[in-house]
Parts: sequence; C-alpha cells; structure tokens
Amino acid sequence: MKPEKYWKSRLPMVEKALDRLIPRDGHPALIHKAMRYSLLAGGKRLRPILCLAAARAAGGLETTALPAACAVECIHTYSLIHDDLPCMDDDDFRRGRPTNHKVYGEAVAVLAGDGLLTEAFASVARTRPNRRYSGADFVAELARASGGCGLIAGQVLDLDSEKKRIPLKKLVEIHRAKTGALITTSLRLGAMSAGAEARTLSHLTGFGRALGLAFQVIDDILDIVSTREKLGKSIGKDQSSGKATYPRLLGLDGARREADRLTRAARSALRPLGSRAQPLLAIADALLRRDH
Repeated sequence: MKPEKYWKSRLPMVEKALDRLIPRDGHPALIHKAMRYSLLAGGKRLRPILCLAAARAAGGLETTALPAACAVECIHTYSLIHDDLPCMDDDDFRRGRPTNHKVYGEAVAVLAGDGLLTEAFASVARTRPNRRYSGADFVAELARASGGCGLIAGQVLDLDSEKKRIPLKKLVEIHRAKTGALITTSLRLGAMSAGAEARTLSHLTGFGRALGLAFQVIDDILDIVSTREKLGKSIGKDQSSGKATYPRLLGLDGARREADRLTRAARSALRPLGSRAQPLLAIADALLRRDH
C-alpha cells in the first residue's frame, strides 16, 4: 500500500475531529483562537494517523480510536508551542508560519499550550472502554507518555545536554522520551481502543519504539540538509544551540545508516501482524524517505 493513499484518506477525518474539539465561539475568544491557531495549522498529523492505523492493525474500527488520535495531536501541539518559547528553543516559525507566542504573546502561548494539554485528557477519556481496557487505562497511558517520565523528561534531559558532549546512549534516552514516547503511545492507544490482546500490543509497542527513534534521526538530518520552506520551521537551530544530535555523534552517513537500521527494526516488529499492519509498514517507509 502506498503511504500517501492511506494517509490522505484519513486526514480529513482527523482534521474534522480536531476542528470540532476546540470551539470557534469559545469564551474567552482569545485563548480559543490561540489554541486553534496552532492545533489547526496543518502538519503531518503523524501521531493521530498512527493511532488510527494501529486500531486497524489490531482488528478494530478507526472511528473508535478517533478521540485518542485527537488527544495525542493535542499533546504534540502543546509541546511544540512550549518548545518554541524564548525560554526553551526560542523559535519564530512552526508549520510554515509564525509561532504562537509571536502572534499572541508569551503569556497567552503558555496558556494555549496548557489548554491543549488539558483538552487532550478530556478527549482521550471519551474513548469507549472495552473488555480489556477501561477509561482509566486510556488516561493513564497518555499521562505516562506525556508526563515527567515521558515527553517532559525528554525535554528536560535535552535542555540539560545543550553544549555538552554526551554519549550515544544518553542521546537515545533523550529521544525515547522526548519523541518516541508519544509516537509509541499513539500506537498503543489505537490498539487499546480496539481491545488488542497483550501480544498484539507488544508488537505495536516495539514498532513504535523503533519508529520513534528513526523519526528523530531523520529530523536531525533534515535540520542540516533541508530548507525552512520545506520543513516549515527554522533550520540549523540544533547546531546553533549546541544540541546533541545523531549527525553530530555519528556523522551524516552514519545517521542515515542508523535511520535505515531502525526502520528495518520497526518493520520486523510488525511481521507477526500480517496484512492488517500494511498501512503502518507503508508509513514507516515514507518516513525514512521524507524530505520535510
């Protein structure tokens, strides 16, 4: 299956659900406008698409996974808003337009991120329980990935490693948390919404962990070789801020080999799931080849 076919066919479903999530006429208008500004700014929608594809791979309905898919995109978007703030990465562009704080100011941007974080849990709590997983299981899964042992942990470790020489093992630890945790949980939540048995959930977890690291390796490469027009954000920021990256530790060729190795590991994890995992395999291949 071509990744574009599956991805494009599910994007309207995701975009429509996200548009409904944050009301246009919410009060006060300012915070809802700021939340919608970043949430509806486009982007690849990788995490919600993975969530839907994982539900399919586990034998469930993609529509059942939609509340969880929206939740992970809210978490991702909130993290980008906060990541772009002057006290963090201090970036001016995201998804091809000015970052949230450049449009609404730092205080409102912080609150917009907080609002999306909170809305994520309201959304995931709407996932229909099944015989294997309760509503509490869905909420706890999202909390683990986005909290102090997941995404937040990765952000802190990343900040603490700036302008330092760190070993590859530490870099992997950073990105398993900062990038990989939410990608893995997107897949897990999709599978859980389908009532996946433990073995299926384990295969999708392994896929997510390898794919999350591969995604980050490619991100690090693109920060060097791509353009702002293609990426929709500033390039060269990692190098200028002294961040540890895969190309910095392995060289560009070494980083490309590592991305290829991780993608092969991701594909291998899905082999027991057979044809139902085909959309996920196609997405993994597309991410390896991406240029933006």
